[in-house]
Amino acid sequence: MAVSADRSFPAASQNPPSSSTVLSEAAAGVALRSVTKKYGSVTAIENMTLDIPAGIYCCLLGPSGCGKTTALRMISGHESVTSGQVLIDGECVNELPAAKRNTAMMFQNYALFPHKTVWQNVEFGLKMQGMPKAERQQRVNEILDLVGLDHTAKRKPHQLSGGQQQRIALARALVTRPKVLMLDEPLSALDENLRVRMRGELRKIQKQFGLTFIQVTHHVEEAFSLSDQIVVMNHGHIDQVATPAELFKAPASKFVARFIGDNNIFAGKVLDATPQADGQDLIKLDVEGIGALYATGNGTQPGTEAACCVRPDLLTLERGDAATDQSPLNTITARITQVELTGFVTRVALLATATGQPLLHTLRTVDAQSLALQEGQTVSLKWSANDCVFLAH
Repeated sequence: MAVSADRSFPAASQNPPSSSTVLSEAAAGVALRSVTKKYGSVTAIENMTLDIPAGIYCCLLGPSGCGKTTALRMISGHESVTSGQVLIDGECVNELPAAKRNTAMMFQNYALFPHKTVWQNVEFGLKMQGMPKAERQQRVNEILDLVGLDHTAKRKPHQLSGGQQQRIALARALVTRPKVLMLDEPLSALDENLRVRMRGELRKIQKQFGLTFIQVTHHVEEAFSLSDQIVVMNHGHIDQVATPAELFKAPASKFVARFIGDNNIFAGKVLDATPQADGQDLIKLDVEGIGALYATGNGTQPGTEAACCVRPDLLTLERGDAATDQSPLNTITARITQVELTGFVTRVALLATATGQPLLHTLRTVDAQSLALQEGQTVSLKWSANDCVFLAH
């Protein structure tokens, strides 16, 4: 259930402690080598190999059931590995329990002890480690000050807002000074406004201390805003590993193109691929009902089934029918089915005249109004081959 924002929402600290006083351990890189996880006859993760460099914010992104939480739990030690290796800081940790991996987990529901105060919740891990009382007090003071909640030390979790509970859970994870912090959908219980504010807090803390953060999310905007590295997963496999900018500009597969946004995807067969000066190929595809479309990417053999995609904001919309055009400027005719004003951006839903394929175009509302777009109008959609991404699979 969403919890409304705490309107006072104090800053993390006007003079936050330095990373050396709060977190003395260096961040660690994480690697998976041919990791497989099976539950009886069901394979949740299959032959997964991944490198997460030390000190970055990595998001495992994908739909429910794709294996991202299983991967996170294998790294943390809360799930065993059926085969393959999990390495933290270059050391295989397959046989180490979670408590010995120098990692910390922040769970989706925060898992705060309802009968303990904020102070006791944050102190708990240090107490279990047998740390002397004086050092525990110093550590807890520092971390509560860091997250801006030292004034809540005597309260119980139910007396805090959702955002405050989230930061207490983060403080409890950070106070043990882990090399890797793992977060399982940490913002899912918050309302939209607070989600945006709290992801800013997460990113600020990660940058401040240079820790390795690995977060599971199915929220595309969240992954784009937080990550240095995004790992897109599908049915227990990795479809693409990229920076947010790379993923946005060049999805590697039809699944990724669909999952990360409203890309317009056209399936067809490769006719030919012509090398270009920039090292890319100009690829000509035959799309049934539409004809030739041009895309850029790494080509493949003529006759191969493939696809191309273009983002809705990269289309140009013109009133009137499209003329036949076999140049690298792609042109098709479509009929407007809906014009939706969403604020600064207007979304225009269309159907391709020749095939009936649903399409989407987005443009500035001021431009949409100047075009006087209406449902039922026939328009031309045009886009450059350079804006059209070739999808080999």
